[in-house]
Amino acid sequence: MSALILALLAGAVTGLALGALGGGGSVLAVPALIYLLGLTPAAAATASLLIVTVSSGIALLGHAREGTVRWRRGVLFALAGLVPAAVGGAVSGRLPAGLLTGAFAVLAAVAAVRMLRPSAAVRDDAPVRRGRVATAGAGLGAVTGVLGVGGGFLAVPALVNVVGLGMRAAVGTSLLVITVNSLVALAARAGAAVGVDWGRVAPFAAAAVLAAWDGRRLAARVSTGSLRRVFAWALLAVAAFMLADAVL
Repeated sequence: MSALILALLAGAVTGLALGALGGGGSVLAVPALIYLLGLTPAAAATASLLIVTVSSGIALLGHAREGTVRWRRGVLFALAGLVPAAVGGAVSGRLPAGLLTGAFAVLAAVAAVRMLRPSAAVRDDAPVRRGRVATAGAGLGAVTGVLGVGGGFLAVPALVNVVGLGMRAAVGTSLLVITVNSLVALAARAGAAVGVDWGRVAPFAAAAVLAAWDGRRLAARVSTGSLRRVFAWALLAVAAFMLADAVL
């Protein structure tokens, strides 16, 4: 199977995860761009941010139509991450490739474990603790900027446990947070974008954008729990491979 076909498949999975789960796709996008398309970790992070920004924006439109986006709480959460996302995006290009790969592998493993854990039921009208929202939003923005991921796998549980949203609303609202953070981090990497081979990235990006819209419909047919478990185990395998590559 050629690298192009594998890249198209990986792009489709990225988009499906974003549309169905509200996050997690970008954690697969970065290793796919590194190992299938041959990009450096820094270039892969930059390309991933563009892909995630567009894919999340497309998926956000579908969730907004269904009324699952809590705009006021989502904007509050996203605003807290703007400065950390910009700073992280500017700093990332100066970090060693091995450090970025290792950090990403650890983050992917953490994301997979979080996906495998059952989510606690939270009422959609639970009170908002603004201090905790600001802290969680800032942390997510920093992760997005440095590693080039949207951070939806962290945003969804934070929106449930910190902001007080129900699971469906958290998935929809996380797409707003991901889109804003990724766009800011991408703007901070404007200079780094010159070194990305966009001709190789384009098929991956197109597959992700097209699949993001279908991810929402996939979530309606298959239980979210089943989707999260399948994706989590695949993510653990990717994390193990990347960690071994960074160490050996």
